[in-house]
Amino acid sequence: MKKPSLVLISMLLIFTMFLAACGGNNAATNTPSETPKEETPKTEDPKPEEPKKDIELRVFSTFGGTDAARESFQAALDEFTAKNPNVKINNDTMSANDDGFRTKVNTDMNSGNEPDLLFYFAGIDAQGFVDAGKVVPMNDILDADAEWKNGFTPSALENTRQADGNIYAIPLTGFYEGLFVNKKLFEENNLELPTDWDKMKKAVETFAAKGIIPLAAPFDQSHYVVEHFILSAAGPEGQAKGLKDGIDPNWEKGYAAMKELYDLGAFPKDAATIDLGMASNYYGTGKAAMILEGSWAFGGFADAAVKDNTTVIPFPVVPGGLGSGKDIIGGFGTGFYLTKATYDNADKKDASIALLKHMTSPATIQKIAVANGGTPAAKVEITGLAQAAMDGFKMAADSTSINNPVDSKIAPETFSTLRAAVQQVVTGKKSPADALKEAKAIEDANKK
Repeated sequence: MKKPSLVLISMLLIFTMFLAACGGNNAATNTPSETPKEETPKTEDPKPEEPKKDIELRVFSTFGGTDAARESFQAALDEFTAKNPNVKINNDTMSANDDGFRTKVNTDMNSGNEPDLLFYFAGIDAQGFVDAGKVVPMNDILDADAEWKNGFTPSALENTRQADGNIYAIPLTGFYEGLFVNKKLFEENNLELPTDWDKMKKAVETFAAKGIIPLAAPFDQSHYVVEHFILSAAGPEGQAKGLKDGIDPNWEKGYAAMKELYDLGAFPKDAATIDLGMASNYYGTGKAAMILEGSWAFGGFADAAVKDNTTVIPFPVVPGGLGSGKDIIGGFGTGFYLTKATYDNADKKDASIALLKHMTSPATIQKIAVANGGTPAAKVEITGLAQAAMDGFKMAADSTSINNPVDSKIAPETFSTLRAAVQQVVTGKKSPADALKEAKAIEDANKK
């Protein structure tokens, strides 16, 4: 046997070393322990959220006294503070029947003591502090929150627009006013409802003869008397003009009609000394057959039987009046204002806007409307109201026109003069023409 050559041995040795090298590389590549590890990034611990600063907000409104929605209004405030424990709310209220609330609002707004949110009238009553820049236009805030804005009925927002074209007051509930009638008393006395002036006169004469107050109304706080008699006499256009273009002679017919009913015994014997609250008490306890009031009045009627037997109808047209017999007072004449001082306060701004949106949310509006029987400013359904309230809604739906009260078209001092003139005219101490001339002079003096 031949011995292998050195060349062959050398080649075999090189080949063997090559295979060993290849096998070693494969082993190294497949060894798990040598696979590169991905590093997990370290996460920083979240910083604790800083506690919210304690804030106190003052809300002024007329949801006080015997207002039917007083408790619902307070409950809505409590809902907000429960969700925002850092916010404390001072619920500053007065009754709308207390004339002092206008004085308080004007004093606060002119003395640097503005509330953070103010629930007050739109129109002429607000013109002074609107012109003074004391409240914030809400147009941009509404546009920035489409969900909030779209929750309102467009007519509700439009009804609070001021003369400069801006919306300052965000509405909550609207209202209607009308002649509240105790149907049972009319039926027991074989009387038709007073849908025209002759039926009204007959009802007044019949009730007065039997010792029943025909129309519960005070002379001093004669808000609703003035509003309804002027609208009935002058019609929507004549009422809407106010006194800016002179005295509409039809307004005199309204005051003359007041005297005609007075001479028939329409008003309470103590009309010169009672206020709206006592007038409501007379009707609400069955001592009066009729009262001129608003949708908020139901909560003040103490006798359940009176509520059950009440209906609401338009005030009839006075002799020679231009009204249609279906014109009513109503609308969205109040709302929430956000004061400029609060809007400019970095600590209060966001909380006050959040509270405003909560108080005018569909859920809150629905609760307030159910409580006070008012027309909701939001697109919500109202159920569970008494038949009289539903009659009021139907009256509004069937009306020829819905008109803002005359006091939204003239200066407060002018309206006070018109109210004071009621007693003087009905008792014959002043003629309707002279009473209106005096009111016109006050209106002209306020424009200077």
